[in-house]
Amino acid sequence: MPGDLPIRGSVSIPESELRWRFSRSSGPGGQHVNTSATAAELSFDVAGSPSLPEPYKRRALERLARRLSDGVLTIRAEEYRSQARNRDAARARLISLLSDAIAPPPKRRIPRKVPRAVKERRLENKRRRSEIKRQRSGRWS
Repeated sequence: MPGDLPIRGSVSIPESELRWRFSRSSGPGGQHVNTSATAAELSFDVAGSPSLPEPYKRRALERLARRLSDGVLTIRAEEYRSQARNRDAARARLISLLSDAIAPPPKRRIPRKVPRAVKERRLENKRRRSEIKRQRSGRWS
């Protein structure tokens, strides 16, 4: 899947900014695991990327601070037995992480006053329930 990785809107990352390393994977696979380098490790330099606009870069560095090492985001994928599928999984994870990291903050909720009709309806329902329960506890003559 050569080319650019679409992140969010018009923001995309060229494949040339990604660094790949491959190693032996753990887990099932028998002798296949011991002989082939199927685990994919993807590194992307968030801090030094020329393709991320400055406000997005600041937001990503702030939100991904715990996952970064010297401004570099590293993702390891080894859940599949095929190197190609692990590469695709790592790319998908990178897209998801960066997309969430550069998303604009949600709009702040502005608390509003509770309307009078809503208050009156609630109090009327309370009165009605109270009356029903009071009638249940009456003495039998």
